[in-house]
Amino acid sequence: MPISMFDACVPPISHALKNLSAILQKGAAHAEARKIDPSVLVNARLFPDMFPLSRQVQIATDQGKGGPARLAGMDPPKFEDNESTFPELLARVDRTVAFIESLRREQIDGSEERKITLVAGPRTLNFLGLPYLTHFVLPNLYFHSTTAYNILRHNGVEIGKMDFLGKI
Repeated sequence: MPISMFDACVPPISHALKNLSAILQKGAAHAEARKIDPSVLVNARLFPDMFPLSRQVQIATDQGKGGPARLAGMDPPKFEDNESTFPELLARVDRTVAFIESLRREQIDGSEERKITLVAGPRTLNFLGLPYLTHFVLPNLYFHSTTAYNILRHNGVEIGKMDFLGKI
């Protein structure tokens, strides 16, 4: 039986974002236990020209809500991108998961050929639904979630591969 667009989209995105939430919770607990100002971790980067943890989470959630919304033929909900604490980042992830889990199968199934147009800076990107999901949304979600994981791990948070993968 072929996989549906809904099944290829909503469950893996929800799973990845819930795992990101668990990783952020461990980051917050690490800061508290080690008496580290949490803003140090929230603003940490792997390299000076890379985005900090907060922006990595914002982009991951943007992909997490944008992909399913566009496949459903909707505009994604807009978030302010002003989160600067662990509780604010966690709330953003929760809002994103709640939104995508509110989408119904019939809104997304059959969107393989849906035309998706995005403006990214000076570029306009045009996709069909399936390549949009598999070549843009999911890779971006995993890239930014992985980078958030790496920032926290690099800063001593005791997380491992199973934290990233979550319950399988």
